[in-house]
Amino acid sequence: MEIFFPHENIRESQSDLIEKIKETIEKKTNLIAHAPTGLGKTAASISVALSYAIDKKLTVFFLTPIHTQHTIAIETFRLIKQKYNLEFSVVDLIGKKWMCAQEGAAELSSGEFYDYCKEMITKKQCVYYENIKNKEKLSVQTEVTLSNLSKKILHVEDFRAEAKSNKLCPFEIACLVAKKASIIIADYHHLLNPSIREILLGKIDKDLSECIIIIDEAHNLPDRCRELLSTQLSTIAVDIAIKEAESIGFKDLVEPIKLIDNTLEKLAKLKINRDVKEATVVKSDLISDIEKEMDISQLVNDLFFIGDKIKEMEENKKKRSACSHIASFLLSWQGQDQSFTRIIKRERTLKGKDFISLGYNCLDPALITRPLAEMSYSTICMSGTLTPVDMYKDLFGFSSLTAEFTNPFPKHNKLSIIIPDTTTKFTARSQDMYKHIANYCCSVVNDIPGNSIIFFPSYDLRDKVNFYIQNQCIKTTFSETPNMSKNDKMELIDKFKSYKTNGAVLLAASGGNFGEGIDIEDNILKCVIVVGIPLDRPDLQTQELIKYYDGKFGKGWDYVYI
Repeated sequence: MEIFFPHENIRESQSDLIEKIKETIEKKTNLIAHAPTGLGKTAASISVALSYAIDKKLTVFFLTPIHTQHTIAIETFRLIKQKYNLEFSVVDLIGKKWMCAQEGAAELSSGEFYDYCKEMITKKQCVYYENIKNKEKLSVQTEVTLSNLSKKILHVEDFRAEAKSNKLCPFEIACLVAKKASIIIADYHHLLNPSIREILLGKIDKDLSECIIIIDEAHNLPDRCRELLSTQLSTIAVDIAIKEAESIGFKDLVEPIKLIDNTLEKLAKLKINRDVKEATVVKSDLISDIEKEMDISQLVNDLFFIGDKIKEMEENKKKRSACSHIASFLLSWQGQDQSFTRIIKRERTLKGKDFISLGYNCLDPALITRPLAEMSYSTICMSGTLTPVDMYKDLFGFSSLTAEFTNPFPKHNKLSIIIPDTTTKFTARSQDMYKHIANYCCSVVNDIPGNSIIFFPSYDLRDKVNFYIQNQCIKTTFSETPNMSKNDKMELIDKFKSYKTNGAVLLAASGGNFGEGIDIEDNILKCVIVVGIPLDRPDLQTQELIKYYDGKFGKGWDYVYI
């Protein structure tokens, strides 16, 4: 079978990866592959997967959490189509709210958007959705647009613009294209979230048993899967819920909600003191006190009822309800104990307000990854930092081949320097140390003929060191901010790139917006400085994870922290 490789030459390590992926798909099994950055794993994986998809009438899902990887994948498929003169369809999916044609939709939270979209469709107020069908059949405009877009390989933003210009819902059109597409480029949540996966596969008439899944940057999977199966409740949400019940005249339901608040306060006093800010609890700690006063199922139903009334009365001004959130939390809280931990904390908002939070936190990502891999035709997990691979095989929990590939670039092309007389250890932090770190950073970036990035363990430490950097650095500096939007990130990187002649410095956080997946082309990034190892303090959640993996594999500290 011919492999549709997009480029003229295949690197040696890339060829090895291609052969391993071929073996994996032929055996209908799975692969966990550590493939260093620069090896060309995107081109290698999708060229093999596409070849099998066309030959065996399969569908390829290319999952990536990084926007730039969507672009790289699209460009790769364009090259393949051009080089081999092939006919196949590709669709690029991102979160539904980001594809929405309605103005302001992207500004809503995920929960708010879900309610907004549902209401607009129910009330037939979305012209883009209404235009998709004429009675029960696809409209003429939809058929024409569908025929046109199925022949193109477009980045999601171009796809969205074209669908919107035809007054059609971009997400619905994308799902219609996906029905016959060989390739679907998507975000993690499209397949990792069980409920979203079920809805999406139903809409596009796909069965996982006939899908090859490629998961890019797969080192992110453990945290993403745990987050998906975890949920939190806070006294802030309870206070809002009380006001909701009062605002619509359901005063008889205020007391049951206050009961939740009182239970949280009582539990916090029992478990937490001046020295201990967080503690583990058990399911009955929350449930037993509530059930002494009322039936928990009735309370959940009442809370959902209030939530629905709130949304009806507020119309489009309010898209979510604290009462609905509490009801959902109470349902989740009654879930299984195995592979989960329950933690109560005393916390403080950015404005200094104290509150109590209660978390039902997942410990095992295999609850998602194992069934996903077992249902698929073949699943390929790859990353430049997927080591040790045997650890990830344990964490993912599914049967698979494993492989590690060598870096394709000559070692002498990179100079690595370690500076041992600086530290970011918490007990050693001081103004003198911040100044010392700044001196080293500036002595390097001032001398580098081009652009540099300095990564810090946190924004707080970045800002403390930058106090001294700004007086010494002779180059223009840029600082990222937490939770930047996609447009903000692209704008900042474009500005950074524009200084390629004189050189500029980007001050970033290791776990922030630019810690992975950015594309600095044309060799304009000359130096990367990493200030300290970004290890979090081993909080209670981490300790529970360590305990869990000690019991499961005898390697808790190694797997969770080291």
